[in-house]
Amino acid sequence: MSPKRTRRRYTAEFKAEVALAALTERQPLAELAARYQLAPAQISRWKLHLRQQAAQVFAEAPAPVAPAPDVEPLYAAIGRLQMENALLKKTLGPCQ
Repeated sequence: MSPKRTRRRYTAEFKAEVALAALTERQPLAELAARYQLAPAQISRWKLHLRQQAAQVFAEAPAPVAPAPDVEPLYAAIGRLQMENALLKKTLGPCQ
């Protein structure tokens, strides 16, 4: 039995380097594939992905998301007010 082959993982920097090299088209795709030891189809996919996502590089940064407010003190205040309201209704009776 042959040992199980693991998948190679590439960093984003490596993918960008290869895709930019493919975009410049100074070398044929087959030469780039041999140089980086990749399949030409993989380089083409990275090149297409770079073209599709290139506009996001120059897009404005999204507004920072505000952290969720701490609701525990609010729930505690509601509970305290409900208890006070019930106590006042019991001691004062119905208002007319």
